[in-house]
Amino acid sequence: MIEIDGLTKTFGAFRAVDGLSLKVPPGEIYGFLGPNGAGKTTTVKILSGIMRPTAGRVLVDGVDMLADPLAAKRRLAYIPDEPFVYPKLTGRELLRFIGDLYSVPYDEQEREIPKLLEMFDLSEAGGELLESYSHGMKQKLLIASVLLRRPKVVLFDEPTVGLDPRSIRRFRELLLNIAASGACVFMCTHILEMAEKLCGRVGIIYKGKLIAEGTVDDLRRMSGASGDHTLEDIFLSLTED
Repeated sequence: MIEIDGLTKTFGAFRAVDGLSLKVPPGEIYGFLGPNGAGKTTTVKILSGIMRPTAGRVLVDGVDMLADPLAAKRRLAYIPDEPFVYPKLTGRELLRFIGDLYSVPYDEQEREIPKLLEMFDLSEAGGELLESYSHGMKQKLLIASVLLRRPKVVLFDEPTVGLDPRSIRRFRELLLNIAASGACVFMCTHILEMAEKLCGRVGIIYKGKLIAEGTVDDLRRMSGASGDHTLEDIFLSLTED
């Protein structure tokens, strides 16, 4: 579903992403980890078509992002750490707007939007303007929009920022359901415990380069860690200068 080949992004003399290559198949939750400034968000913005690479190629479900950006973007959803919503729409109107943009049939919207609002405890707030929503409520609404349109690729950049513990648990269950449906999930997160439990494979980016990739057991072998070492232990070991 995702194929990145030789991806490079420079800002002047600074190389934010340096020759990155990876693949994520259907049905996988892929954890993309790295310290602050490692190149995670830059990679996700290029994957989503928001930013153009300096070099390299990105394919989304076989569609080249540079050659046919509209077709590629129709196949994906991107949830950033700072959720953008139109403040003068209500929560229900935003879901309808996104449903129309992505050609979700009207009868399906009528059926699914009330269920999604209820799922995220937003039924009472569904008629309120989004300017009154908290950060966490906006984040939950955007995650609901992903479920409404069912994209083949879902990109999350620190998706649990602002979510309460109940919503985080629900979010973990939703990730598993999205992957089980055949879509792939590409997730940047600093919550390594969640990545260890949910992700089939993990890639660690450091100073723009992919320095390790594989299952948690693979990473243990790469780092020389013992079986009781957590992903956090492995991450800290691999990203030491």
